[in-house]
Amino acid sequence: MEPYAHYFVTDIECDGPSPLNNSMLSFATVVVREDGKLCGEFEAVLKPRADKQPDERTMQFWKTQPEAWLTATSNPEPPGEVMGRFVDWVEGYSGKRSFAARPVAFDGIWMDHYLRSFTDSYLLDVPSWGRSIFTAGALDIGSYISGIFGRTDPHKVDIKIPKSWLGGHEHSHRAIDDARGYASLLSKLLVLAGRQPPHPEDFIGNKGTFNSHE
Repeated sequence: MEPYAHYFVTDIECDGPSPLNNSMLSFATVVVREDGKLCGEFEAVLKPRADKQPDERTMQFWKTQPEAWLTATSNPEPPGEVMGRFVDWVEGYSGKRSFAARPVAFDGIWMDHYLRSFTDSYLLDVPSWGRSIFTAGALDIGSYISGIFGRTDPHKVDIKIPKSWLGGHEHSHRAIDDARGYASLLSKLLVLAGRQPPHPEDFIGNKGTFNSHE
């Protein structure tokens, strides 16, 4: 029997909109097994890159979030050390490994850039590029919400999510709080998905290890 797949739900905090110009300040990852079980956390604060500068508009936002700013900047470590440790931690999980975020287009870009810059590895599962620590495609949790609920209309990132679906975690802009909230959300969605009957037009094949363990 194949081992369970794992989703690595990640939230990042930064001092600007682009990893080409700005720095990632902190990030946190919560691991969600495909059956919805939460089974691991990683959290780190990174030193700003010397070759990047903070974005003025982003810094104005941070002035309104003093507690979150303190959490995102206290006791920072060199990015290379953090990312190396993160790679080893991720690869310690068996089964398929998928990066997940909400939205994945934001957090995923930052994590991929730092993985490339400091560990010569990639977020996307493209073996021909080199070392990829994730062995399955990345998951956008917002898009998954639409799929699970059968929605065809796109929704904004700022839709109101019931606090119970976020596991009671406030979206505080502390990376670990936000990652835990979205991990709880994904956990509920995965459980719902696992309860659905097989779809006659499913062309993927194996529905998942979760169902074979039942």
